[in-house]
Amino acid sequence: MSHLLRFLVLCQLLLLFSVKPSLAQDIEAGQQIFSQNCTACHAGGNNVISPEKTLKKEMLEQYEMNSVQAITNQVTNGKNAMPAFGGRLSDDDINNVANYVLNQSEAGW
Repeated sequence: MSHLLRFLVLCQLLLLFSVKPSLAQDIEAGQQIFSQNCTACHAGGNNVISPEKTLKKEMLEQYEMNSVQAITNQVTNGKNAMPAFGGRLSDDDINNVANYVLNQSEAGW
């Protein structure tokens, strides 16, 4: 039984350490995609079209946009003045941007 427990712990550690480097790469890629496609309206987490709807943590929480899934949906499909990027960016690019935005909101932009 103790061998099985050790094996499971080892598997969890390997999984944990293998995920972190890719997350860092995803956020870095997300930053590049954001800079190329989103900064015109959202520089510094702001919103030049709708100033009250920023990408800052408090606003993402208020509008229930504080998850990768919600941000991914918004970027993919657009809404109101925001265009849809689903036809312009790959799913991976959109996921990377969503992770970057969420990460930056948590860090305070």
